[in-house]
Amino acid sequence: MDSKCHLTHARQLRRDMTDEERHLWYCFLRHYPIKFYKQRPIDKYIADFYCAAAHLVIELDGSQHYFPKGQNYDAIRSACLEKHGLYVMRFTNPEVKQKFDAVCEQIDTYVKKHT
Repeated sequence: MDSKCHLTHARQLRRDMTDEERHLWYCFLRHYPIKFYKQRPIDKYIADFYCAAAHLVIELDGSQHYFPKGQNYDAIRSACLEKHGLYVMRFTNPEVKQKFDAVCEQIDTYVKKHT
């Protein structure tokens, strides 16, 4: 995918966020004191959320990530992002729905430790 298509796709994903992405963005990350970006292109992937200051990528995983094919893709994707010096945190959609405060606390703890 060329860079223009990559940016167009990222913009589309920003407009079409999942309910869980929208919840995490509007109820926590959007006004977090350290800048986060949503749907940020990095290499050949688009990270759900990215914090440059903490070298952090946050991925929210739906049901397609629970099966071997999705898990294999996630492993390859994470390895690529890690080569850029990034740490990848993954949360499932049910975690965001049912344990929102714990998800936010885990993100906050990591960011504070790494900035």
